[in-house]
Amino acid sequence: MGFLTYLINGLSLGSVYAIIALGYTMVYGIAKMLNFAHGDVIMIGAYLVFMTMTGSGMPVVVSIVISIICCTALGMLIEKVAYKPLRKATNLAVLITAIGVSYFLQNMALLIFGSNPISFTSVITWQGITLAGGQLKINGVTIITIITCLIIMVALMWFVKHTKPGQAMRAVSEDRDAATLMGINVNGTISLTFAIGSGLAAIAGALLCSSYPVLTPYTGSMPGIKAFTAAVFGGIGSIPGALIGGLLLGIIENLAKAYISSQLADAIVFAVLIIVLLVKPTGILGKQTKEKV
Repeated sequence: MGFLTYLINGLSLGSVYAIIALGYTMVYGIAKMLNFAHGDVIMIGAYLVFMTMTGSGMPVVVSIVISIICCTALGMLIEKVAYKPLRKATNLAVLITAIGVSYFLQNMALLIFGSNPISFTSVITWQGITLAGGQLKINGVTIITIITCLIIMVALMWFVKHTKPGQAMRAVSEDRDAATLMGINVNGTISLTFAIGSGLAAIAGALLCSSYPVLTPYTGSMPGIKAFTAAVFGGIGSIPGALIGGLLLGIIENLAKAYISSQLADAIVFAVLIIVLLVKPTGILGKQTKEKV
C-alpha cells in the first residue's frame, strides 16, 4: 500500500500545483506575459485565511471568501499598476518587473507579519477515509484538495467555452487586434484574467498550507516556481495542460522523495521538465504558434 499512498499524496500535491498553474497559463495565454509574482499572491491569500480564521474567529468558508476577494483585487491592482504599462515591452522588462513585484509583496509581508514561521490551522477538519481493511488511510485534506482541483478545472473550462467573458478571453488570446476590432474590451478581459488567477491563488494557498502547515513570507516562492514548471510541462496557455502538468509534477516529486532522495526531488522534477521540453518544446498539450510577418 506504500506506493498507492505516495501516489495519492502526489495527486494531492499536484492538484495544488495545477490550481496555481492556472494563473500562469491563463495570463500567458491571453496577455502573453509571465506573472512571476503569482506565488506571492498565494502567500498573501494564506495569511488572509489565517488572520480571519484564527485571529478573528471567522468560519472557514467566510475566511476563504474574504481571501479570494482580497487576492482578486490584488491581482487586478498588480495588472493595472505593474503589467498594463508593459504590454508592448520586451520580455526582459516584464521579467524584471515581475521580480520587483514579487520582492515588494514578500517585504510587505515581512513588515506586516514578521519573519517567524506561523503554524497554519488546516481549513479542513474531516479526518478522511480508511480503505483495504484499515491498510490505506486517505486524509480529508488530500481528498478535498483533489476534488476542489477537478471542480475548478471543469468550471473554468465551461466558463471559457460557454460564457461571453470566456469567449472574449479566447478571442484576445487568438488575436488581440482582431478582438479590439470586434468590440471586445481587451483591457477588461486581461484584467479579468488576472483576477481569476489571483482568486484561485487564494484557494491554492489555503489548501497548500493545510497540507504543509508552516506559513512564512516565502511560502509561495517554491510552489510558484514548481507550478510555473507544471504549466510549461503541460503546455503553457492550455487549461487542461495545467491540470496534467500539475498532477504529473506532484506525482513525480512525491515518488522521487519516497524512492530516490528527498534532497534530490526538486532536481529530478526540473530534470524531467528539461527532458520533456527537449522532446516536445511546447509541452504535452501545447500548440506550436506561427509568427506573423
